Amino acid sequence: MSLPDTVRDLLDAELVAAQGSSRCPSIAAALFRQGDVVWSGACGRVTGRSGGALATPDTAYRIGSITKTLTAIGVLQQVAAGRVSLDDPVGRVLTELPPEIGSVTVRALLTHGSGLLAEPVGPWWERSPGRRWEQLVPQLRRNDDLIGRFHYSNSGFAILGELTARLDGRLWWDLVRDDILLPLGMDRTTYDAGPGSAPGLAVHPDADLLHAEPAHDSAAMAPAGQLWSTVGDLARLGIFLADGHADVLDDTLRRRMQVPALVDDVPGRSWSRAYGFGLDVIARGAVRYVGHGGSMPGFVGAVRVDARRGVGVAVLCNSTAGFGDTLATSLLDVADQVPSTRAAAAPTVPADTGTVAGDIEGRWYWGPRPYRLRALPGGELELAPEGGGRGSRFVPSAPDTWTGLDEYFAGERLRVLRRDAGPSHAPYLDLGTFRFTRAPYDPDCDIPGGTDPAGWH
Repeated sequence: MSLPDTVRDLLDAELVAAQGSSRCPSIAAALFRQGDVVWSGACGRVTGRSGGALATPDTAYRIGSITKTLTAIGVLQQVAAGRVSLDDPVGRVLTELPPEIGSVTVRALLTHGSGLLAEPVGPWWERSPGRRWEQLVPQLRRNDDLIGRFHYSNSGFAILGELTARLDGRLWWDLVRDDILLPLGMDRTTYDAGPGSAPGLAVHPDADLLHAEPAHDSAAMAPAGQLWSTVGDLARLGIFLADGHADVLDDTLRRRMQVPALVDDVPGRSWSRAYGFGLDVIARGAVRYVGHGGSMPGFVGAVRVDARRGVGVAVLCNSTAGFGDTLATSLLDVADQVPSTRAAAAPTVPADTGTVAGDIEGRWYWGPRPYRLRALPGGELELAPEGGGRGSRFVPSAPDTWTGLDEYFAGERLRVLRRDAGPSHAPYLDLGTFRFTRAPYDPDCDIPGGTDPAGWH
């Protein structure tokens, strides 16, 4: 099935506009319909500089949490083989887990309803050398107040990866490669970056400057976000979600993956996101898209599939800040020959970087991405990304410490770390192991993984 040239031209233009408005060094996308990739495109240079290699649809990027969908498929293969059930506690197999973690069921981990905190205790894992399983186990934490509600947990998928390896007798990556990727023809999906892969880059929010991001082996955390792939390979994953493949998973379990299990509920709003088994379920009017987003330092990606119509899209880029939330659906709109209603926004000049009051309100940076922290009545705080996006509220729990109430950081601890040396005495923030600083990748702060020795250049 082919698309008219006019539609292809519109798709190309949409991708170019997204790359320009989001300032991604490079970006690639592919669209499929009824089992065939009907369009792919790429723009930009992978180095973010003139003279660098041009991006193509075959350029490999790190896919981050899209890895979780592959981990979930591997778990369901073990369910289909009768080695484990969805309601088995993982401690039945992983006997070294402490009782409060081992009692969590496979189902609860697949749906992010286990109550496990988002990140393991210790260094910011995405920017630090990977820890072994025996090192990870004592760093796992659970919050009883989060049990049964949607709370995204990278730690939970690390447990699922170890569970499949223990049940199957092979390493997690060997299982994913041999039993999922090879049957689906995803031969460009790898554990590590290969030749010609895009480098991970952060783009300064206020200037034409780049910052190299680290790319560590995530080790025990790999099932949560390690892999690299191309948009063509991710389109094949989307085709599997829509059409199935008997050698990978039976249709009953494949469809069960896509059933909303826990709603990402925000009081006062209609729900737009739920989670199945290793899959986001996005509500857009009457249409339900399944798939997953992914990010690691220097990379953002997304797979979005309308399984009912057999239509979907994959997008990848090498920018920590990413390409926004609307590109995937905009490409699908164009493919349906419906003009996109999204106008490409011109980059804006950020507001004054000074604090509003005290020494913690005002602008903070998560890597290169600006956030705004503001005080609420009763000593509460709200942290939200600038330019749109959901934030989290925090309540005071100890001196210079707050605990998250909602959204991604529910149950997570926000601490103010104060410096007594360096050119500035301004504090910085530790939020669930993430570091927020007053300047993008402030070299005077203790940032896991370190900063580019060359600085912004």
